[in-house]
Amino acid sequence: MPHEWIEALHIISVVCWFAALFYLPRLFVYHAQADDQPSIERFKIMERKLYWGIGTPAMLATLTFGVWLASFAPDYYLAQYWFLIKIGLILTLVAYHILCGYLIGQFREDKNQRSHVFFRWFNEFPVLILVGIVVMVVVKPF
Repeated sequence: MPHEWIEALHIISVVCWFAALFYLPRLFVYHAQADDQPSIERFKIMERKLYWGIGTPAMLATLTFGVWLASFAPDYYLAQYWFLIKIGLILTLVAYHILCGYLIGQFREDKNQRSHVFFRWFNEFPVLILVGIVVMVVVKPF
């Protein structure tokens, strides 16, 4: 497959992954505020489908296409500080994704103890990671 196609698929995967990471914590905000059983059950379904149907496949595709792209010039990329910082940010984002899965489990079992205010702040974290990744890739400050 030509390099350009792999890069396009990588970007598409990143956009889909971030869409899920931006929307899922917003669902947590609404879920934490819900006080009627039909709404609570609806949020459980929405969270599960978003995480497993869109977020996780997009994350796996992002990682797959990203590694594939880096494999074209590993010596170059592994010698670049901006790339190593980007990898650290991506690993942080993977941990955030996994944490979201844990929180889905907490909601599924009706064991969430966090407020909607917590989730409003939690929702901002992927934005900071996105800014860092874009700066590393485009500006390459190091």
